[in-house]
Amino acid sequence: MNLLIVEDEVRLRNALANNIPWEKHGIEVVGKAANGKAALELIDRKKPDLLLLDLQMPEMDGLSLARRLREEDPLMKIVILSGHDDFAYAQAALELGVVSYLLKPAGDQEILEAMLKAAERLRRELEQRHNEDELRQKWKLHLPQLVNEFFQSWLTGKYELWEIEQKSRDLQLGLPMDARYAVAVFDMDPLPETETRFTRKDGPLLQFSLLSIVKEMLHGIRCWVSTNDAGCTVVVFPSGHEEEPNVVLQKINAVAEKLLFTVKSSLKLTASAGISGTTGTGTEMGKLYVQAVRALQNRLVLGHNLAIPYRGEKGTKKELSWQPNLEKALEIALETGDGGKALETLHTLWNSGMAQAETAQEMHERILYFSSLFIRMIHKQGWTVQEVAGEDCVYFHNHRELTAKEQVLSWLQRIIRAYLHYAGQRRKSTSHETVKTILTLVENEIDQEISLYSVADRLYVNSSYLSRLFKQETGKAFSSYVLERKMEKAKALLQEGARINDVAAAVGYSDVSYFTRVFRKYWGVTPGEMRQ
Repeated sequence: MNLLIVEDEVRLRNALANNIPWEKHGIEVVGKAANGKAALELIDRKKPDLLLLDLQMPEMDGLSLARRLREEDPLMKIVILSGHDDFAYAQAALELGVVSYLLKPAGDQEILEAMLKAAERLRRELEQRHNEDELRQKWKLHLPQLVNEFFQSWLTGKYELWEIEQKSRDLQLGLPMDARYAVAVFDMDPLPETETRFTRKDGPLLQFSLLSIVKEMLHGIRCWVSTNDAGCTVVVFPSGHEEEPNVVLQKINAVAEKLLFTVKSSLKLTASAGISGTTGTGTEMGKLYVQAVRALQNRLVLGHNLAIPYRGEKGTKKELSWQPNLEKALEIALETGDGGKALETLHTLWNSGMAQAETAQEMHERILYFSSLFIRMIHKQGWTVQEVAGEDCVYFHNHRELTAKEQVLSWLQRIIRAYLHYAGQRRKSTSHETVKTILTLVENEIDQEISLYSVADRLYVNSSYLSRLFKQETGKAFSSYVLERKMEKAKALLQEGARINDVAAAVGYSDVSYFTRVFRKYWGVTPGEMRQ
């Protein structure tokens, strides 16, 4: 959990942040503020879970801050550390929901225990907010949307068989895994020019009306109804292995025609349907869906108010295989730097498409497919193809220079290796420049208080990420490095004869006694002894 310390006295504020082993107990100090106004600014940016709060402060006192936070973030837990033992203060604080009211000078252990108590209370409240009954109600509320999202992904071929089985159980769909399926896609036809009741803006309303009619008409028939990204109504019909595909499709055609008649009778408008050309297994759903969509597209030629079966595309070559799972696997392998997996996935994609190309035209079509796939992945990172591919970029512009399958495969493998190399160089460059910036900042501002979260804010990055990056590049924790640089400089200045007060200020310590304790703990001698 994240902790913000609000205390106007500098020495005590630093001691609270540095002397108590917060991290050991899962608490990270994400900020320190000298007054309520400064605390509000930090709270807006840091979103702390816990607050250690003084009462008597300039600009905005602790009670005013606690009162405001109770309205804005009632979950935040506050522990008061005050010098006032007046009952009225304690009563006002407790009425505002403060977890503990401690009196100065409280010991480190007492303060730590109070904050751990606050953290535990917050955990219990969060658990209560997400209790089983509430989650069950939310699940029921969102179930229709989750089911629709499942069918959208299934229809576009994004799931493996085990994922279909698992999600069917999770969503309580009862999909028979040993069944065969057929797909029908319904859509409202374009409005006729003579239509006066509706306009194009009413498209979503008409599509919802179509969906409602389909659901009502198919109630009691074993099928699943969903919508696609375009708002069309999609119906998945199951069938047994013993049923002839042609008989199943004949029944679906009859159902579709009855549905279209009902739509025309109810809305006085027409709709059309596209029906897959055969039945298939659950893993063939993507193919069946594409067939139904392509059948529906034929209404442009055949006319409206029709149930159109998919009859294949005569005179065309083999269809390009559609492998969204493999494409995603390749993208993930490239983004994670897994070269072996990327090359393995490329070979699987190759064997499912390019390896079966029998003519030059089919081969060039598949080269275009691979080219667009890699261009999309490169552009997604904000890079240019030229800077990633180098000399191999020429084949993106003129793929007809690739004249053999082996040459094409070799080119694609080089693109993968070039992508991984370029990504690695970019990561190293970015990490090196970030750490270089931090080191320069520490040297230039060593006379100021420097903390990890303040540097992270200035670089617009997460403090946890910055901490890990810095340690990975330098081998040291950020706080240890800052302390080392400050103590080294302090030692050098003292040995040159500088006064202790001046040395403390030169390395960012406004409290000389606190500087003395830190110096002695680090070097084993006091600043005075080092100076002598």
